[in-house]
Amino acid sequence: MALDPAFLARPIAHRALHDLTARRPENSRGAVRAAIAAGYGIEIDLQMSADGRAIVFHDYALDRLTGEAGPVRGRSAAQLGQIPLLSGDEGIPTFAEILDITAGKVPLLVEIKDQDGALGPNVGELEAAAAADAAGYNGPLAFMSFNPHAMIALGRIAPDFVRGLTTCSFTAEHWPTVPSSMRDRLVGIPDLEETGAAFISHRARDLASPHVARIKATGLPVLCWTVRSAAAEAEARRIADNVTFEGYTAA
Repeated sequence: MALDPAFLARPIAHRALHDLTARRPENSRGAVRAAIAAGYGIEIDLQMSADGRAIVFHDYALDRLTGEAGPVRGRSAAQLGQIPLLSGDEGIPTFAEILDITAGKVPLLVEIKDQDGALGPNVGELEAAAAADAAGYNGPLAFMSFNPHAMIALGRIAPDFVRGLTTCSFTAEHWPTVPSSMRDRLVGIPDLEETGAAFISHRARDLASPHVARIKATGLPVLCWTVRSAAAEAEARRIADNVTFEGYTAA
């Protein structure tokens, strides 16, 4: 499955078009609605609830983004929906709710957060929950993950969904729980064929990587994350086919 050209037409709002001054927290319904109104694509993150639902939330723990503490996976979807996001006036949404709001109006790029803890093979539950929610969705939709095993699992569960890899330099600083052997392997982005990846989304500051150049030379789309200024966007677009952005008004 190829990436829909709509993913390359307009910049993609990172965790939707969030703005705390406007009371739109990241990955919130309000941020999604604002991105749709502005005509931007939307990037969101998925975690798993205690009762097996796909939840739109970036972190593994509630602490940074809510007034609660503890793992997202320790609460049910209903309980999470009652926990207000900081600087907003709404609870944590399910993936199904965000799909209903987006409804194909703009491209939706969905990052499945690693549930293994070490970018290993202990995955599949979140992928199955996401696939069930997205079954029959009509509109530009693509999934991605730092964990290639997640995309392999999604390919088995729902082979018709577009899949990609989120990639970077996989430093020990940013991936302290991942074995060095796995980090060294993933730097080379070796899993494109096995995952059926139709694109990559690479860290913007590392776009000059020879591994990115190799992939771009094949014609596979290269997205990037996350640019935070017009100048950074212009620099990223020297290599990337599109950008994921936050904190400014993208072109």
